[in-house]
Amino acid sequence: QVQLVESGGGLVQAGGSLRLSCAASGRTISTSHISWFRQAPGKEREFVTIISKIGGTTSYADSVKGRFTISRDNAKNTVYLQMNSLKPEDTAVYYCAASRVYSPIGTDMDYWGKGTLVTVSS
Repeated sequence: QVQLVESGGGLVQAGGSLRLSCAASGRTISTSHISWFRQAPGKEREFVTIISKIGGTTSYADSVKGRFTISRDNAKNTVYLQMNSLKPEDTAVYYCAASRVYSPIGTDMDYWGKGTLVTVSS
């Protein structure tokens, strides 16, 4: 069992930056690939990024490529999402998720956090 807790969300102006954290407990995070998804109001949840168990491989949605960076510190049992050059369309609840498979598909996730809200004002 893995418990995931997101933090770091908030209100930021367009062009600004935020760093989200996903802290894991209950089991070491190094046994899981970790993803970030987001869900904007009235829209379906969408994949943002994923990092492999030891951090050697990452993938990004085209919409965030070049602006967002995922990283992990297995010693701290934490994964980070650095978000730069934020746009109003990045406004969403951001969720981290853990999986045994390296996949961008939400149904492949084994555990989810409860999310943190990011609001980008224009």
